[in-house]
Amino acid sequence: MRGLAAMQDRGFRWFFLARTITMVTGSMSSIALAFAVLQIDNEATSLAGVLAAFTISNIVFLLIGGVVADRLPRALIIQTCYVFDILSIGTVAVLLFTGTATVPLIALLAAVNGASSAFVLPAMQGIIPQLTTPAHLQQANAMLSFVRSAVTIGGPAIAGVLVATAGPAWAMVVQAAGWLAAIPILAMVKLPPPAQAEKATMLADLRTGWREFWMRPWLWTVVLAFMIMNAIHAGAWGVAGPFIANNDPLLGIAGWGWVVSAEGAGVLVMTLLLMWLPLRRPLRWGMIGMAAFALPLTMLGVHPAVVLVAIAAFVAGAGMEVFGTGWSVAMMENVPVEKLSRVSSYDMLGSFVAIPIGTLAFGWLITHVDAGTLLVASAIVYAVVALSTLLVPSVWRMGRADGALAAR
Repeated sequence: MRGLAAMQDRGFRWFFLARTITMVTGSMSSIALAFAVLQIDNEATSLAGVLAAFTISNIVFLLIGGVVADRLPRALIIQTCYVFDILSIGTVAVLLFTGTATVPLIALLAAVNGASSAFVLPAMQGIIPQLTTPAHLQQANAMLSFVRSAVTIGGPAIAGVLVATAGPAWAMVVQAAGWLAAIPILAMVKLPPPAQAEKATMLADLRTGWREFWMRPWLWTVVLAFMIMNAIHAGAWGVAGPFIANNDPLLGIAGWGWVVSAEGAGVLVMTLLLMWLPLRRPLRWGMIGMAAFALPLTMLGVHPAVVLVAIAAFVAGAGMEVFGTGWSVAMMENVPVEKLSRVSSYDMLGSFVAIPIGTLAFGWLITHVDAGTLLVASAIVYAVVALSTLLVPSVWRMGRADGALAAR
């Protein structure tokens, strides 16, 4: 089947299995963590602090993670980081089970997890082109997104019920078990040794990555836009959303789980389409799709009823997936694979650097200003920033690499 063509590649099959396990078991963790913090201290600022600890730690280590992922075997990096993830999330579960969890302790463990992710994310971005052919890149990325969205549909809904009944610690246990299972599976992924033309210092590697990043206007334009968009997303959706759900019976904890699941359903539907339909203008349609996230933000502020917000989240999820697959394909087709992790680390650094500001700002704003006004204004800014990137010619015009579409 054409949509599953990437499964012909043995390395990708093992990687896909490992990622599937970790995504399935980890799909409940974000909701579990959010409500674990809110059960300890029902303050939006506490949740914002924990999320900021994760992101700040991630940002601090991202550039180092990119260099390491271009120098060392990427599968080995991912395995090592999973060990740290098991230890950090397992400790959170123990603290919750024993009733000794505090917000500062959870923030510290979230920072450990954030540092680990700073090595995993660039490695994963760089490993996919090594596991499949250029003609299969879109399908490979769409398949990974398909699993991610499929588990996002069920995971948050189950997490909402589980957290409301048994507590959040069990979701942490499941996630740690998934990482433990993925480690030996990743050992089956065989890659060529990292390409190193010459011995270079870490600073020289960073300069090379920056040069590759800056010479592509489409790349840094979109990253600058996401600096603002991710700050809004993290604050308005990641902090204000759970806070409203925890305090407004119109939405509720279980209702928020259904909303996040609806977002995943939108992603799921779009991934099915992208597994078969070629994305000829990946950035143009991707940024238009990202602008759709203004819809659920607006509904969350105007009338946070479960059904209405969920419908808007479904549309937004579909739009996000157009960008997600399009962006991954654009990066993998236009950046040399031996420099891809470093360039990806600059992409992630720029995209993530303002997230702590967004989480902390919205943690304060949601309790000091009218929620409706805050979220509607955020939605407008989000849409304007997303659509303004289309004014850059290389964003508007970028197509697929020569032969990629023909091979489909």
